[in-house]
Amino acid sequence: MPKTEAELSAFLSGLGIETTTRRHPPLFTVADSQALRGEIAGGHTKNLFLKDKKDNVFLVTVEENATVDLKQIHTLIGASGRVSFGKPELLMELLGVVPGAVTVFGLINDTEGRVRVVLDEALMENETINAHPLTNEATTSISRADLLRFVEATGHRPLILKVSA
Repeated sequence: MPKTEAELSAFLSGLGIETTTRRHPPLFTVADSQALRGEIAGGHTKNLFLKDKKDNVFLVTVEENATVDLKQIHTLIGASGRVSFGKPELLMELLGVVPGAVTVFGLINDTEGRVRVVLDEALMENETINAHPLTNEATTSISRADLLRFVEATGHRPLILKVSA
């Protein structure tokens, strides 16, 4: 069973990581979430759940307005050839979330370490980063340093690369 928002919160607390979470109506797109701008400070994320032809899986997290060249990103992230979006079933299996709720916090569910996480350099310039806490009905704010601590605590080595234009 995928972890719940409460289990994520407990995991973060156990690491000594402080976050703030704001509830809101379900947000399915970046356009939906932009209605909250001004109310939640920091960098807001857009997440790409990608897979290559050898079934390597990538979670690419960028700033919400970032442009990513999907025809070229494979050369930056170490994929075997071009990438495509991973199917919803694989997303649920590995990250425990549904489309519209993809989040870097989903790494808590990838206990086998199958997902390679790529954080965009531009996003990581923000002191505070905002992401869904396993549900698109809330936004959790976390410091950049604590986000990196979280990713590493889930057994992943984050790659920080310039993937956006």
